[in-house]
Amino acid sequence: MAKVNRSRSTSPPDGGWGWMIVAGCFLVTICTRAVTRCISIFFVDFQTYFSQDYAQTAWIHSIVDCVTMLCAPLGSVVSNHFSCQVGIMLGGLLASTGLVLGSFATSLKHLYLTLGVLTGLGFALCYSPAIAMVGKYFSRRKALAYGISMSGSGIGIFILAPVVQLLIEQFSWRGALLILGGFVLNLCVCGALMRPITLKDDQTTSEQNHVCRTETQGFQRASPSSTWTKEWVQTCLCGSLQQEYSFLLMSDFVVLAISVLFMAYGCSPLFVYLVPYALSIGVSHQQAAFLMSILGVIDIIGNITFGWLTDRRCLKNYQYICYLFAIGMDGLCYLCLPMLQSLPLLVPFACTFGYFDGAYVTLIPVVTAEIVGTTSLSSALGVVYFLHAVPYLVSPPIAGWLVDTTGSYTAAFLLCGFSMIFSSVLLGFARLVKKTRKTQLQFLAKESDPKLKLWTNGSVAYSVARELDQKDGESVAIAMLGSNPA
Repeated sequence: MAKVNRSRSTSPPDGGWGWMIVAGCFLVTICTRAVTRCISIFFVDFQTYFSQDYAQTAWIHSIVDCVTMLCAPLGSVVSNHFSCQVGIMLGGLLASTGLVLGSFATSLKHLYLTLGVLTGLGFALCYSPAIAMVGKYFSRRKALAYGISMSGSGIGIFILAPVVQLLIEQFSWRGALLILGGFVLNLCVCGALMRPITLKDDQTTSEQNHVCRTETQGFQRASPSSTWTKEWVQTCLCGSLQQEYSFLLMSDFVVLAISVLFMAYGCSPLFVYLVPYALSIGVSHQQAAFLMSILGVIDIIGNITFGWLTDRRCLKNYQYICYLFAIGMDGLCYLCLPMLQSLPLLVPFACTFGYFDGAYVTLIPVVTAEIVGTTSLSSALGVVYFLHAVPYLVSPPIAGWLVDTTGSYTAAFLLCGFSMIFSSVLLGFARLVKKTRKTQLQFLAKESDPKLKLWTNGSVAYSVARELDQKDGESVAIAMLGSNPA
């Protein structure tokens, strides 16, 4: 492939071509996340056509979501070693192929492989690189840019849900999948918009990697069969990977990763079972699809307004807390859902759940960037979305098994609600413990060194605070604070 020309900038431009990147990411979220959510509209048709139960049919949606998140690190690797343009275009071709082949399915297993694995792999190559590109182009207005970008999921659901239902009625589920396959080819257009940019931190990393590659090539030419040369190559590769994924050892990221597992378990089943649940209480097919549209349009409002609000000065330092609040509210909505037995009651539920779903989805990249920084954002997002894979795979079938076993949706929805609430409580408790420990360390340091007051506003204090934030090493922090600043 031809070498990609990269724009050079010492800092994120916060505008300019960045808005085209936002537009491209917006279209990517429509073609990936919105299409994935709309697969639930096919649920009843698949179940009727193949004569299968809830649990077996739910595996289709689970596999799409699982493969999309499981292969998210692969999307990051492709974008890091080639470009986002290459990764997104390749992903668009794979996803479209999976949908087209799925329209010729003769069994659920065929749909598992085509609509599940192949389409999910294509979405994986597109999703995380597109989101990471927004983070590279924006700093000051990052939450707003992410809010606009991620609102594509809600807009896509709002538009596609009734359209897909109409396509199923007019052309059957096979024709609807075929048309969706052509629509998803627009990912190739989205990829063309993703002009790479090299920031100051990226330039430093690239120079180090270039030196390593140059030295390796020199050693290979000098002694191509040398064992020492092979060891040198392995050392360079390991060092590069260790630097790229060093955030995995950060305690904050580990806690975030654990909470993501519980959050992902809770968020997925609603998009699979909202339409079947509405049909089970007497809502018509068009009204059930309308609920998905409401969920989508309110999701848009949550994406944009929550991103804009958390970029304001009064909330800028509380984005982490806003993220926890949004997840907790979605959990509470789940707990109320079994009591809602009519369309007028389901509409407010769809509005509330959709708003806070859009809110926390917008803040996932922001919270991740706060923990790992911009340079490692693409790799970190790949890992975060990778962690969604197992919950996305098992939660809809588990919910389906509970429905088949109990004859009711109550147990399935309650389990999802408690899972999301636990995710929020876990992150909040971890942040509280960290702040308490930091306060104790600072108090001990001041008690051990009375001269500390003379230099707490200097650069050394900044280094100490940074050390406390990143490592929480009590002995290291006390040693630093107790040392002579001179």
